[in-house]
Amino acid sequence: MKALVIGGTGPSGPHIVNGLISRGYDVSVLHGGQHETRFDEEIEHIHVDPHFQETLESGLVDRTFDLTIATYGRIRIVAEVVKGKTERLITVGGGGVYAQRDDPRWGPLGAPLMVKEDSPLADNPNGPRLQYMMWVTEKTVMNGHQKGYYKSTIFRYPQIYGPNAPANPEWSIVRRILDSRKHFILPNLGLPRRRSFGQNAAHALLLSVDKPKQSEGQIYNVREEYQYSQRHIVEFITKFLNYDWDLIEMPFSIANKVYKGDGAPDIETIVNYDITKIKAHLGYEELVTTSDALSVSVNWLTENRPNPGGEIEMQLGDPFAYSSEDELISAYKNGLAKANKVRFPKVLSGHMYRHPQKPGEAWAPPSHH
Repeated sequence: MKALVIGGTGPSGPHIVNGLISRGYDVSVLHGGQHETRFDEEIEHIHVDPHFQETLESGLVDRTFDLTIATYGRIRIVAEVVKGKTERLITVGGGGVYAQRDDPRWGPLGAPLMVKEDSPLADNPNGPRLQYMMWVTEKTVMNGHQKGYYKSTIFRYPQIYGPNAPANPEWSIVRRILDSRKHFILPNLGLPRRRSFGQNAAHALLLSVDKPKQSEGQIYNVREEYQYSQRHIVEFITKFLNYDWDLIEMPFSIANKVYKGDGAPDIETIVNYDITKIKAHLGYEELVTTSDALSVSVNWLTENRPNPGGEIEMQLGDPFAYSSEDELISAYKNGLAKANKVRFPKVLSGHMYRHPQKPGEAWAPPSHH
C-alpha cells in the first residue's frame, strides 16, 4: 500500500507518517523543504510547493496512491490535483470554517461556546475572505467525494502544540521564564483553550485510516478531551520549571495586547469544538495526557529555543515588549487601588431557599433569624 502525506514535518506530521509506516504503508512526504524532520524509516521526500497546482502536478506526475493525507498547502488545490491519483483523501482544516459569532443562524444568543460539525459555516462570499475560502475548500473536498473521485474525510484541527509546532503557544510562557521575568500577565478567568497535542491530533486522524467505512464522507472536530484555561497552563509550566513569579490577572481586553500587540481583539471569541462525534464514530481517546503533553512541549522548547524575533516568534505574534509590560502592570495596579477605594452599601443576603427555624417560617435573610 502506498501513502502520500502532504506536509508531514510539523507537530502532528511525523506521528502520522510513523503511524502509517507501522501500518505497513510505503510512505512518501510532499513538502516545500523549508523544514525537515526524522521519521522511523528513510522515506521518499518530494520537494515541491504544495500551495500551487503547477508545482503539485509536477511532483506527482504518473504517481498514484492508495491513501493521501493533506495536512498542509492549499487543500482545495490538492483535492483537484489528486483526482484519479488516490483512492482515499484525508484532509486537515480548522475552526475558521464556522460562521462568525454574530451570524443570525446561531440564534438570538449568538454562537455557543461549543460547536458541532453541522453548525453554521462561513459560506458567505461577502464575509471574511479566509473563512470563506476554508468553506470553499471543504466543499471542494466533499464534492470530489460525492462524485466518486476518491473517498474523503475532513478533520478540523484546533491549535496544535508540541515539538515542531509553528507559533508554539507555550513559548510566550517559557521564554519569559528563561528571561527571568518576575511577573506574568494573563487574562482573568478566560475560556478553555482550543488545543491539541500533535501526537493526539495525529492519533485522531489515524483512526480514520483504521476505520475507513465509518469515516468516509465525514467531518470531525479534534481537540483535547480535557480543556484548561490559560491560567491552568501557566501555573503548570511555572511549577514544572520550578520557577517563582507573580501572576497578574487583567481583563482580556488589556491582557491580550501583551501577547498580540496593539490592535489585538479586545473580546475573547474562541469557537470551541464539540468532539462527541469523533468519540462515538471512531472511539477517540487521548494517547497522551495534557500534563505529559505540556511537559514534552516545554522540554522541547527549552532544548530548541526559537530565535528572538525569528520565524516562530513572528508566527506567534508576541512582541515580548517587557518595558511596556512593566508600565502596564504599574498603571493597572494604580487603577486597581483607586477602584478598590470606591465604596458600596453592605447588603444582607442569604441563600435563595428558606432555612426555617420552625414550621411554616417564611424566607428571610440570615440576620432576621
